[in-house]
Parts: sequence; structure tokens; C-alpha cells
Amino acid sequence: MASRFIIITGMSGAGRSEAIRAFEDLGYFCVDNLPPSLAAKFAELANRSPDVHGAALGMDIRGGSFFPELAQVLDELDAQGTSYEILFLEADEETLIHRYKLSRRRHPLEAGSRLVEAIRQERAALEELRGRADLVIDTSGLTPLQLRQRLNDAFRLQETVPFQIRLVSFGFKHGLPKDADLVFDVRFLPNPHYVPELHALTGNEGEVDAYVMGFPLARETLERLSELLDFLIPQFHSEGKPVVTVAVGCTGGQHRSVVFANRLASHLKNGGHAVWVEHRDLPPRTGEV
Repeated sequence: MASRFIIITGMSGAGRSEAIRAFEDLGYFCVDNLPPSLAAKFAELANRSPDVHGAALGMDIRGGSFFPELAQVLDELDAQGTSYEILFLEADEETLIHRYKLSRRRHPLEAGSRLVEAIRQERAALEELRGRADLVIDTSGLTPLQLRQRLNDAFRLQETVPFQIRLVSFGFKHGLPKDADLVFDVRFLPNPHYVPELHALTGNEGEVDAYVMGFPLARETLERLSELLDFLIPQFHSEGKPVVTVAVGCTGGQHRSVVFANRLASHLKNGGHAVWVEHRDLPPRTGEV
């Protein structure tokens, strides 16, 4: 059942699409540009679904019947006892003109008029809806990241999937992980591949872990990488990223990188983080650490 139902609307060009993406990352079920006449049904379906913890509906000014229909929808939601919140996004005239010039898109009301006139017409038409909003955000001076942070603070769900860290071991000879946010190279450490009794094993085996971590250089490297991640991970979290992928590579992805991915994952979990480990170039064996 949806604990929160958000209607996202406001000035065209004020950041509704960015807001929709932010709500998706917060765990909301989102639909954009749904006709106003279907909004009440959407809210009803969201409330019925046990898997939907929050729902967000993006609506804009397209269509001449937008305002009468939207007003009717809000009245219907009130009448049926559906709890909802209206988020209204706006920006000053100069900012909107600049954004439209950059995007090279037409304003919904621009047909037969100048852009500035379309913006002013829309602002006047939305004045009543703005007055009904639970939260108004002026995005004029906000970057997309800052807008996301504002939305995170105001609309975060308790049921939202927590911030997660994905640790990936890999072999450079098989290529870099394309989705990595951070990549660490541990090929400078002694290689168990050349130790006959360790060659056929992997970094998941205790013997390989003991061999790799038996070198002072490996222990110092682990300590320094752990300290670096302790500093960097909160920076990624505050930026609003739901998942950060940390990749550790050695030559083949069998020994050293596996040891370090496991060790770093354990360190991060001990720090209270949700961590997922993937040894990309080993036979499938993934799991939460």
C-alpha cells in the first residue's frame, strides 16, 4: 500500500523530469504525463498494491482541459479520502528561457506566440494550483544534484532500499567493469598464480587469503584503501547515488582482487554499510556480505 502519493507538477522546464528520476531512486512507483482523468484510478491501484510503498505522478499543462480535469481529480481524491501531496516546481523567467534555449524544445504553450509570452501565460494559469501545493520548490539556482537532495530530504520513504555498495573483483585481461565508480589495481602485489599449491585455488580460499595478506605491502594497501573508502563513500551517499560500485582488479581476477574485494567488503559492512560482493571472473558466486 502506498504510504505517500505525490503529484508532481509546476512550470514547464522547472525540472519535473529530474524530479521523477529522483523519486524513482527513492523507491517510488512513478508515472509521468498521465491524463488527469486517470489520476484517481492510479492512486487507487497504488493503494491496493502491497509492493508499492510510495507513488508519484507527473502532470503538466499539455492539453486545454488540463485545469478543469485536474481540479476535478483533486476533488475526487479528497472525497474518497485519498491522502496526497502536491509538489510544485517553478523557476524564474530568465532561467526557463535559458533552459529552453539549451534544450531546443518548444514550450507546450508556445504555438503562435513568443517563448516569454508562453512562460508568462503558463505561470498565470498555474497560480491557483500553486496555491494548493504542499511544497513549492524554486529550481532557478539549483543544480540537478541539489534538487535531488531537496527531494530526498522531503520525500524519503522509510521503506526505501538503503544505500548500497557493490564490491567487484575482476581481471584486467578480461576488461574493466564498465559500471565501476572506483577502480583499484592490486597487480603490484605478489601473485599466488605462480605458487604451485595455490595456482588452482581462488581468493575465496583461506590459503590464498593468508598468502596475499602475509605481505606487509598487502596489509598496508588494505589499510590505506579502507581509509580512502571511509572518506569517499559518504561523499557518494550525500550526492544521492543509490549504489556505488567499487572494482578491484588483478591480472586474471582469480586471486589478489578476490581477496581484496572480500576484505574491503567486510570492512565496509563492519562500518554499517549494506554491501554486495561480485567476483566477476570467477564461476558465479555472489552474495551479500
